[in-house]
Amino acid sequence: MQLSSVISELLAEVSTDHLMEFNKEIAKEVRLSGSPEELRAFEYVKRTLESFGLATSLQFSDAYISLPGKAQVKVNDVEYRCITHSMAVSTPAEGISGELVYVDLGSDSHYARVDAKGKIVLIDGLAVPGAVKIAQEHGAAAALFISAAYTHEMIVSPVWGNPTPETVSMLPKIPAISVNHADGQAIKKQLESGGGQGAECWLRAEVDTGWRSIPTLLAEIPCPANSDKYVLFSGHIDSWHYGAMDNGSANATMLEVARILAENREHLRRSLRLAFWSGHSHGRYAGSAWYCDQNWEDLYENCVLHVNIDSVGAKGATVLSHSNCMAETKDLAERVVGLFSQEKYEGTRYGRAGDQSFWGTGTPSIFMGLSEQPSSLDPSAAAFAQLFGGGKAGGFGWWWHTTEDTLDKIDPEFLTRDCKIYVAAIVQACSEALIPVNQVAAIRELTQYIEDYQLQADGKIDLRKTLDRLASLEQLAQSIYRQAQTIDLSLAQLELVNEWCMELSRILVPINYVKGGLFEHDVALKQAPIPYLAEVSQLAGAQVGTDDYYMLVTLLKRRVNKINFDLKRANQLTEQVLRQLCL
Repeated sequence: MQLSSVISELLAEVSTDHLMEFNKEIAKEVRLSGSPEELRAFEYVKRTLESFGLATSLQFSDAYISLPGKAQVKVNDVEYRCITHSMAVSTPAEGISGELVYVDLGSDSHYARVDAKGKIVLIDGLAVPGAVKIAQEHGAAAALFISAAYTHEMIVSPVWGNPTPETVSMLPKIPAISVNHADGQAIKKQLESGGGQGAECWLRAEVDTGWRSIPTLLAEIPCPANSDKYVLFSGHIDSWHYGAMDNGSANATMLEVARILAENREHLRRSLRLAFWSGHSHGRYAGSAWYCDQNWEDLYENCVLHVNIDSVGAKGATVLSHSNCMAETKDLAERVVGLFSQEKYEGTRYGRAGDQSFWGTGTPSIFMGLSEQPSSLDPSAAAFAQLFGGGKAGGFGWWWHTTEDTLDKIDPEFLTRDCKIYVAAIVQACSEALIPVNQVAAIRELTQYIEDYQLQADGKIDLRKTLDRLASLEQLAQSIYRQAQTIDLSLAQLELVNEWCMELSRILVPINYVKGGLFEHDVALKQAPIPYLAEVSQLAGAQVGTDDYYMLVTLLKRRVNKINFDLKRANQLTEQVLRQLCL
């Protein structure tokens, strides 16, 4: 049977009733990382997977988890409702006081207009790690954020997973609190009524931060060929409040995909590994980071693709065109989304978010969130549009990370649609003869970024060899794909091409997405493409002959050498495979 026919048959098996029942069971309790309530949800998922005939493994790890407690804030003795945030610092029991100053969106340029040292800063937008980091750097005593109609729970640490002696200093050092949009506007009026003088602010916050045991649940649907190669399908179970959308709907989708493929595993060429994480919301992806650390070599050698899922099936989630993908996985995303949408699929480059803990292993990724709200002028859309879909859509909904994320926010029809998209993507990834990762697209994206850096550098650093090697690699990769499409590949040749595809990903994904070492986890802050060369922007502004200029030239020459060497290896690998195909 042709794969397209198999996919059509499996899509027809997706059950709305199953999805909603799974969702209801998972979202009936608040699931804080490491809590008994979360463990009950894990155990429910485990039992359900086992009822499908799957073997499961429930593992536990020690993780640095932060659970926000009570918070209070007063401005000129007027008290406002508020929340504090995961990984923020607790205040003394008596709280802290200070002058409140407004710093707009809290960028460095906004601080240039005020003296924030020792003061409490008022910031428009969500409590994100970058804004807290900048506030600390400017000497603020605390940060008070203006959220949307509801206050959105956030984690304000940039440290990915558990801290280490090298990253512990990056944990937040100040309290962080959020008020809703209406109260934020009232606070601004208080500041304005003072004739530009700062108001007096008092705040108190409790945050319970420390080491906790958290679960990770694994299940495997083995392919008949008994291959070691697998697709990783992952999502977190921990939640803010009841988390019916984030992430109960995603967990329900994972269960329904598991049910369908467990009954139809004869169609798989590669196995499917399901992974359910804790520590996503309260430990900055502690669960997936730990799993990567424990299984690095297995991921490097055997993981074909990481498929992530977060916050699907919401009411009003009509936008399907801006979900996350890599250039090399965009074709796959476009094909499966195109089955259910007439929108032109654009895709959005990944930021440092969403359990994308596997880039150091060179594993390509597809999806995170999938469906979004349309753009709007609602304060919630403005507050977090930039966190999703490149700011081109309206995010996951005004209830995201709030007390209102309950089962009534799920649209059964959209949840079924989103589940079908994941079924189609995973069946193709597990069953297509050739791994559906387009390395030519990856090479072209890298070429565009290198050309951009070459323009920025304006002759201060030479990237011509890098571009030459990318051009050569593109031609060689195109030749491999032409060979694969025009000749009837033997099983040995098919395996050769797929091994080449995986090995090339192990080179290209880190070039495009990793700043530090392959065995580390970059921080959860905004990251430039080809982050190893991000300092080119600093070099562009450095005056020739200064210390900064000479140091940046030295740094970047060494980094360009590394990328050139990696591309040399990629060319040699591809040449070798092409010769073998042509024998």
